[in-house]
Amino acid sequence: MKLKIGYQALIADAMAHIETIPLGEAQLLLSDPNVQWVDIRDVRELEREGMIAGAFHAPRGMLEFWVDPESPYFKPVFGEGKRLLLYCASAWRSALATATLQKMGVPHVCHLEGGFTAWKNAGLPIVKK
Repeated sequence: MKLKIGYQALIADAMAHIETIPLGEAQLLLSDPNVQWVDIRDVRELEREGMIAGAFHAPRGMLEFWVDPESPYFKPVFGEGKRLLLYCASAWRSALATATLQKMGVPHVCHLEGGFTAWKNAGLPIVKK
């Protein structure tokens, strides 16, 4: 089967239109009360690997529903007006999710360069789920 556009092209397109936060800058945002970290990985990944302290878990499959105030699944954490900093394991899902939230009109949304894997490999702090 030949696709019109593959996952790599989707990610590249998203990356061209979103804000990516480098690890060093992201570290400084951990204590910023105006930033809400959002872990979009599957719950099994969180249980196995841990997560960044203070992050809100919003599975990728539910994110659009949890962010939309018109949805019956809306989560108030997304209506607080904070900058949303999304991350996944390798920054692929978070790039696509960030682009989608931008298209939806969510302001101040960005994602973590290299994802949780880069964060963990850099020896930055993680906590258990």
